[in-house]
Amino acid sequence: MRVALPTHEKKVCMHFGHCSEFGIVDFNEETKQVEKVEFLVPPSHEPGALPKWLSEHDVNWIVAGGIGSRAQEIFKSYGINVAFGVTSDEPVEDIVVKFFNDELEFGTNICDH
Repeated sequence: MRVALPTHEKKVCMHFGHCSEFGIVDFNEETKQVEKVEFLVPPSHEPGALPKWLSEHDVNWIVAGGIGSRAQEIFKSYGINVAFGVTSDEPVEDIVVKFFNDELEFGTNICDH
């Protein structure tokens, strides 16, 4: 499973469109362990660019703080699931482990556009 988290300085960015990088986490669902973490700089923030780019990186899930409804729809059209409302400042690998173990706490989506 490949999970992307929008980040700034390696912490989850609360506003999806303001991230400076994406933490890409490879998670093994059978062993429940993180196999790889990398931080990649995304292309410029233009409509449709990020979903295409993340799809090309074989991302299955976006786990974010806040993300607009239109962006969610576009990601879903690429077959990428979206979870939002993350408020944790833990390392991305810890967030992903908690997410797949149903231990991650979610708040509200702070992006309403």
